[in-house]
Amino acid sequence: MSTTWFITGTSSGFGRLLTEQLLERGDRVAATLRRPEALDDLTGYGDRLWVRQLDVTDTDRVRAVVDEAFAELGTIDVIVNNAGYGVFASVEEATDEQVRAVVETNLLGSIHVVRAALPHLRAQGSGRILQVSTAGGQTTYPNFAYYHASKWGIEGFCQTVAAEVRPFGIHLTIVEPGATPTGFGTGLATAPAMPEYDATPAGDTRRALASGAFALPNDPAKIARAMVELVDSGETPLRLPLGQDTYDDVRADLRARLAEHEAHERVARSVAAG
Repeated sequence: MSTTWFITGTSSGFGRLLTEQLLERGDRVAATLRRPEALDDLTGYGDRLWVRQLDVTDTDRVRAVVDEAFAELGTIDVIVNNAGYGVFASVEEATDEQVRAVVETNLLGSIHVVRAALPHLRAQGSGRILQVSTAGGQTTYPNFAYYHASKWGIEGFCQTVAAEVRPFGIHLTIVEPGATPTGFGTGLATAPAMPEYDATPAGDTRRALASGAFALPNDPAKIARAMVELVDSGETPLRLPLGQDTYDDVRADLRARLAEHEAHERVARSVAAG
């Protein structure tokens, strides 16, 4: 039996790979992207590919496209929130416009898609939401503060939503890919470097990215396949780490946070009322 998927950000990266893999195996895909012509080479799949223009920062358009997809396709089994925007700059270097864009795309855009889809998923009594996050949704790297702000934010939102909608037969998984050569890095928004940060971790990360020393150890096609296999398996974890770097970095960060948390147990308990 074929599955119907609604995917944002399908022009490149994981969104494009998911679209190709799903169509190849016989599924239906509602593919949304800012430039629909980017999928012109996939028209051979006929009515199994449903394409609409969508910028997730346009709230009214998000609602209209999601409503149209459910009206025309009927049951949609999986919503994939994949559209993203990245800013590579220290906190002081980024412009106001860049800060606004990353939050409006990665955080608010994803929220709008979930909000638009939930009434339909509740009505059909089933559905999966895959929220594409990153290792940077639980740990951090220099020069990615605003990207982290959006991803930590969407992970908190999604963890809450997952608990709220499970009684309706809807399951949400946060997918956390590690560093992967999807073209995302070359599309990062940047800002003029401030010399004050040259001898800091921000400067080190900037040089590593520029020189190619910033490791991209994961296979994007395998990550897309793992997302499909998760849905096929019926398993519904809250989070799915994908990549050795994700697994190692997030585990180290969680352990450090837990150790620090436990180190303050006495003072935490000391402020109890009474």
